[in-house]
Amino acid sequence: MIATILTGLVALIHVYIAVLEIWLWDTPRGRRAFGLTPEFAKQSRVLAANQGLYNAFLAAGLGWGLWLGPAGLSIKLFFLACVLVAGLFGAATASRKILYIQALPAALALLALLAGY
Repeated sequence: MIATILTGLVALIHVYIAVLEIWLWDTPRGRRAFGLTPEFAKQSRVLAANQGLYNAFLAAGLGWGLWLGPAGLSIKLFFLACVLVAGLFGAATASRKILYIQALPAALALLALLAGY
């Protein structure tokens, strides 16, 4: 049950990130979330939308795994591992806060899945 809740939380985080990157990137809310200037947000909007699509794929994969229930264990493990790697890379290359927003929840969900919780 804990693993399901944590995996669902990671999926919801990625839905929110996808919405921010695809549709809200150059709005005050999107700029505030990512610490962007209006000029940079406008110039990078297309790149952010592409990045947002990848986050939507991560959320969809996690949702698929959750929908399958116990039969989706390998799918959940795969997509959580992808989120963890992306979060670690983002924390190392872009912003340390990605470690806490993306990587830590994925790591906790992975641990809970592996421990059978």
